[in-house]
Amino acid sequence: MITTQPADAGSRQLGTGAVTQIEGASGSGLVPWATIAGYGESDETDFLAALTRVDTGDYRFDMQGVSVGWHNRVEVSFAKQELDLITLGPAIGLPGATLNQDVIGAKVRLGGNLVYSKMPQIAFGVQYKKNKDFLIPSVVGAKDDTGIDYYLSATKLFLGKPGGFNGFATMTLRSTEAIETGLLGFGGDNGSGRDVNLEASFGIFVNKSLAFGVDFRQKQRQLNFAKESHWKDVFVAWVPNRHVSLVLAYADLGNVATLTNQKGWYVSVNGGF
Repeated sequence: MITTQPADAGSRQLGTGAVTQIEGASGSGLVPWATIAGYGESDETDFLAALTRVDTGDYRFDMQGVSVGWHNRVEVSFAKQELDLITLGPAIGLPGATLNQDVIGAKVRLGGNLVYSKMPQIAFGVQYKKNKDFLIPSVVGAKDDTGIDYYLSATKLFLGKPGGFNGFATMTLRSTEAIETGLLGFGGDNGSGRDVNLEASFGIFVNKSLAFGVDFRQKQRQLNFAKESHWKDVFVAWVPNRHVSLVLAYADLGNVATLTNQKGWYVSVNGGF
């Protein structure tokens, strides 16, 4: 979900920033991209903040995130996540139960340029995750309350393509032991160990302020307790000015901790300077 930030936040071309994804990194809603937060060039620094909510009826997910992009080379981020177990909590005798996680991220641009090089922009990222409510994850089979994800992303903006629009694409490979991104802990009881998963985003700008796209995030089973589903969404990003962007998506999360058909709305507000 490429978007914009304030004019004094950087001098890169409009449409070459990104919103904050669910773990605090620059990217689309579900997927980190090779972009560095904000619009700063080689001598500029950007500061961004985001609020995100996903509501499926059975679960409510909230994220507050901040990030810093330094010289279009390095990104540092922090996100607080909370998953409200609206249906599952009372079912297991824990009304009001939530799962909380902190995510500290870092990303470095290795090479390429989103617009100006033939090769895509490529970045390597790390996300350190700390689950703060480990009782439920430990009961269902998680081995640890802490994990580290590593990912490699390639992102490209295609000017005038397809059909005269500006298209964008990201492919990300993630190495992880996280169960439901870490909200249910790390290292499950089925012995599968660390997985390498594929994540992707594709979309177009229909004009300078409005983009449509899709996300896909592969997930693999770590627990005997419950199967994890691949995550998908369809999104629209609206950029009314250089100070604020709004993202609205419809997310299909499939099975989450035994509850099936988890679908709902995703809303994210982003700003920066």
